[in-house]
Amino acid sequence: MIDNRHDHFIAPAAWLQSPIGLGRAAVAGLGVVIATDLFALGAGFFVRDVSGDLESGALLDGRAELADRLYSAAGVVQTVALLTTAVLFLCWFHRVRVNAEVFDPYGHEKKRGWVVWGWLVPIVNLWYPRRMTLDIWNASSPWSAPRPHGLVDGWWTFWVISLLSGRAASTAYRKAESPDEIHDAVGQLMFSDTMDVVAAALAIAVVLRLNRMQYEKALAGPAPLPA
Repeated sequence: MIDNRHDHFIAPAAWLQSPIGLGRAAVAGLGVVIATDLFALGAGFFVRDVSGDLESGALLDGRAELADRLYSAAGVVQTVALLTTAVLFLCWFHRVRVNAEVFDPYGHEKKRGWVVWGWLVPIVNLWYPRRMTLDIWNASSPWSAPRPHGLVDGWWTFWVISLLSGRAASTAYRKAESPDEIHDAVGQLMFSDTMDVVAAALAIAVVLRLNRMQYEKALAGPAPLPA
């Protein structure tokens, strides 16, 4: 139903459940994402070194094939880590959203279904998850002292940069044919991977902070009555 006072949707059947276990799983997944990004960065340095030698006509003794296999393997492990972590993160995200509805049933602009679809639908995935995270953050803040949004904004900024730069870099890499084009495309991919490392680290901080905020707010009990 719709709350006419706030024009926000109220989702049914909201009850508190601990987000700690799902949060730890999401944090572990994000740690693996960081590790695979670092692996890709190392492989990228090797590919750029090899492509530079190819451009100069140096004898490589099989290094080109090794670089290609290594970089392909990095892409595979990155994809597996990302998909696995996405599932874990969305399970956690759904849990903290439901908890936030208990704390503040009227403070959410988007329906609960956007917890998943907001990440998958093109274009809106550039701002819907951030908006939902801010609503969860506000609802989970202490009754008397709302927390600032700097951490969420920082995480989301780096995530969007990583997402958009990664798409452009992947296109450039697929089209690259000459050693010079490969060298430049891998450099773009490495920039995206670096942004992803920062975004994943900030995402870990967001998960841990929200878990703590919800735990503390649950212990604090209902909102104090106005004086």
